[in-house]
Amino acid sequence: MNSQNTSGLTIGRLAAAAAVNVETVRYYQKIGLLHEPKKPKQGFRKYPNTAVEQIKFIKRAQQLSFSLQEIAELLELGEGNCRDVRIRAEQKRDKIEKQIQDLQNLKKTLSKLINACQTGNSKPNCPIVESLLAKTP
Repeated sequence: MNSQNTSGLTIGRLAAAAAVNVETVRYYQKIGLLHEPKKPKQGFRKYPNTAVEQIKFIKRAQQLSFSLQEIAELLELGEGNCRDVRIRAEQKRDKIEKQIQDLQNLKKTLSKLINACQTGNSKPNCPIVESLLAKTP
């Protein structure tokens, strides 16, 4: 029977269990989002099973538009600071709302330009190009 410590996951198994690649795990370690276990004299580093959930947390937070720096702050706050986490989530939501409004305004502007281009086929200059060349006051 092998006397080496078999509990925990190798980096490859951790990556597979968390549905990321090995380089993602290494990057998270490099920037401090994930603890890198000590390498034993023989064999491979073993990651605790909780590392899978930590990586999944990071990926879910990224899907919610949190930056890696913001995720590091959330991890530092931990579960016992719900109020602080809620405030950060509210700030993120407000930022997203502003981005949505900005994108809706861009869509309206582009729609107007497209419409001007469609109705102005006989014009010598393209309304879209003219708009992009126009100097802002």
